[in-house]
Amino acid sequence: MSLSNEDKACLRSVWKEIGPSWPEHCPDAIYRMFLSFPSTKTYFPNFDISPGSPQIQAHGRKVADALNKAVEHIDDMPAALSDLSDKHSQELRVDPVNFKLLKHTMLVTMAANYPEILTPEVLLSLDKLMEAVSRVLISRYR
Repeated sequence: MSLSNEDKACLRSVWKEIGPSWPEHCPDAIYRMFLSFPSTKTYFPNFDISPGSPQIQAHGRKVADALNKAVEHIDDMPAALSDLSDKHSQELRVDPVNFKLLKHTMLVTMAANYPEILTPEVLLSLDKLMEAVSRVLISRYR
């Protein structure tokens, strides 16, 4: 799935509402991922995996910042997220399936926190955005 011009316009518009508060909610998506998919904890052996832990809060903010950056640079995500792609593929060696699991928990968290914003059309555009970000992050695995 690629982002159409309509998707990009939708995302730019909706992100004005979601983006500013997403760093506050994204840690919930990280915590939800650890609970729902315990295998994802493999990459975080020293994390305190409890609600509100400083490690989950910090990582959630990093993920939120990356998503904010992706929307800000929606026309050139590969360049904007190049450092993250290198880090996840070469240094951390994160199994690419984990990006799909995180995408799922982020969409669930968004739906829980922004129900009035997440129409089916917006949800589809967000899904496409997160899929595009995942593709960028795994692009250096080859």
